[in-house]
Amino acid sequence: MAGMPHIIGLAFLLACGCLSVILSCALYSNWLPLLVVLTYIIAPFPNMICKRLAGGGDFMADENRGILETGYFLTSFFVVSGFGLPLVLAHADKITVPAMVMSFLGGVMIYGTIMGYVHFFVTQDEAF
Repeated sequence: MAGMPHIIGLAFLLACGCLSVILSCALYSNWLPLLVVLTYIIAPFPNMICKRLAGGGDFMADENRGILETGYFLTSFFVVSGFGLPLVLAHADKITVPAMVMSFLGGVMIYGTIMGYVHFFVTQDEAF
């Protein structure tokens, strides 16, 4: 059972991740790493839309499986893009390497917060 310490820890981790991404932009006077935040915002939408389209009832039905897998694929595309975008921008000399590291670490913290939330607060009903 998740309690108040878990909520406070996740909020702190999320705040540190956002601060790291914003500082990666502000300290080096280049706001391109802020594009990574767009991937954080867009990433959960394919899963939400595809789960709604699949009906959400019997998740093991074959006719719904393709829609769900498409949502998983698109979500993973945005997550990988969130990690890869700072690397590509640094390789193209659009941002500095320290800005890339800060943006990358901010992304790790933000995605870690999402994974922690799913671990502590999302329950799955298992039928026996």
